[in-house]
Order: sequence, then structure tokens, then C-alpha cells
Amino acid sequence: MLSEATSMVSDHADSSATPMTGMPKGRLWPELGQIDCLHDISNGTLWSFMEFQGRPSYNLPLLADFHRWQDNIKALKSEAGDALKYVVLGSRQPGAFCFGGDLDYFTECINNRDGDALAAYGRSCIQILHRNWRACDSEVVTIGLVQGDALGGGFESLLSFDVIVAEKGTRFGFPEQMFGLFPGMGALTFLGRKLGTAKAEQLVRTGKLLTAEDLFELGLVHILAEPGQGIETTRRYIQKNGARQPAHHRMYRAMKRANPISYEELDDIVWLWVEACLTLERHNLAVMRRLVSAQSKMATAA
Repeated sequence: MLSEATSMVSDHADSSATPMTGMPKGRLWPELGQIDCLHDISNGTLWSFMEFQGRPSYNLPLLADFHRWQDNIKALKSEAGDALKYVVLGSRQPGAFCFGGDLDYFTECINNRDGDALAAYGRSCIQILHRNWRACDSEVVTIGLVQGDALGGGFESLLSFDVIVAEKGTRFGFPEQMFGLFPGMGALTFLGRKLGTAKAEQLVRTGKLLTAEDLFELGLVHILAEPGQGIETTRRYIQKNGARQPAHHRMYRAMKRANPISYEELDDIVWLWVEACLTLERHNLAVMRRLVSAQSKMATAA
């Protein structure tokens, strides 16, 4: 696989970088329809970028791509060894890292009273998130690269990364309270571990938008980048710390051991989220649809 990765980067990488990311297209794994990957062997880095179909949200096909992405990372690490030390995930959507869960799908499931479908969606999300928190059970350091707003599940998913790099001015928040819900796929657990339950509850209950600078002060964002410089800032961080990566990886493992997160805890919260979904009323769903429309317009304008 490593030789194939080398060939694909050199032979198939698009030489034109996108204005949003400054990173050429790689298509390391073309079977991933909404995740573009490039293996930078010289820096031991797998660069991955979400390329959304439609609204920048975690739709079902994208979740399936993430499961395959994580399988591929584990396989690539077993063959590449030290040629894979870092895994970076960003987004090619201008102005957005991710706006969160698939609200259109949620509305459909709620209207159909299909709690099983909602639970299956939630479980798929926490499987990805928990495996990412475990760094795919490989000796890699995971980096979330934020060059646009991360809302709801987009913010939630970032909390499972070892390092978060965010461009100044990008915004983070949980809008779920607007339509009577709460983030049910890891936010309360991860924020509670990192900030304490009182602060986590405040952020979720109020839905307050915070900037990258705010989260840097809270310790949730680790590295601030100037607007448009997220790729280069991440690359410099990797080049500076590559020799110390094994020690950093073990430090993150030690931190996770000191603050363990079980899959069972995440799963219990998913079921509470499903129950909350099925209590929503028409006016809640109307707000959800308006938010979808507003986010779609934002994405189109960007």
C-alpha cells in the first residue's frame, strides 16, 4: 500500500491547489467519495479534506466514507511505519469546516417516528468519533484543521482530535438549543472532560458562538493560524515536532488514560438524544428547516 500511496500522490495529485485550502487534490483513496486524501511521505502526514455533496453536513454517505477512511488509515500505518505520523482532517468547503448533523434526515426520521434510524445515525457518529479519539488504535497524532465555521456536530467531532489548529475568526457553537435539542454524539462527554461539566453545560445550553480565539483561551484550540494560513501553520507544526511525535503520541495516550471515555457512555447519550428528538413538536421542526435553509444559503454564497 505504501508504494501505491507514493505513486498516487506523484501521479494523480492535481497540481492546482484550491484557494480554500492551498493543498492539491490527492485522490489517494478514490473510493472515498467525500474525503480527498494525500499522503505526504516526506513529512509523515496524511492530509484529508471533506468534499461535501450538498450542504456541508455529516450525511450518511460521508459517514460511510469516514468508516472506510479509518480502516484505510490503520492499514496504511501498518505498512508505512514512520512514513505516517500525523493524520490531518480539514474541509474544502469555503467558510465551513462542517455545519453538523444532517438536519434534513433528522426531520424525515422524526416525522416518520423512526427512532431506530436516528439511533443508527447516532451510533455511526460515535463509532467514528470514539475511534478517532483512540487515533484509530495506531501510533499517529490526529489534527483537526479548521478553516471555516464548525457548528453542532462539526464542533463536536473536532473535540476527538489530539490537536486542533484553527484560523482566527472561525466560529464554533452548538445551535441545537434553537430547536429544542442538545448535541448527542460526544460534545457533553468531551467538553465535560476538558472544561468541567458546568462550563460544558453552559456552552451547550446557551448555544453561544465562540471564535477560535475564544477557544484558544479555553484551551480547546491548540494552535491559532492567520486567516488563509491554516495549511501552512499545520505544516510548520508538523515539521517542527516530527522528531518529538512518538513522545507526543504517548502523552496523548496518557491523557486519555487519565480521563477515559467509554463507548458505552457515548451510546447511552445517543439514546437520550433519540428520545429528545421524538419529543420535538412542529414548531421545533420548522426552526430546524429554517436553519437548514440558512446554512444552505451560506454554503452557496461562500
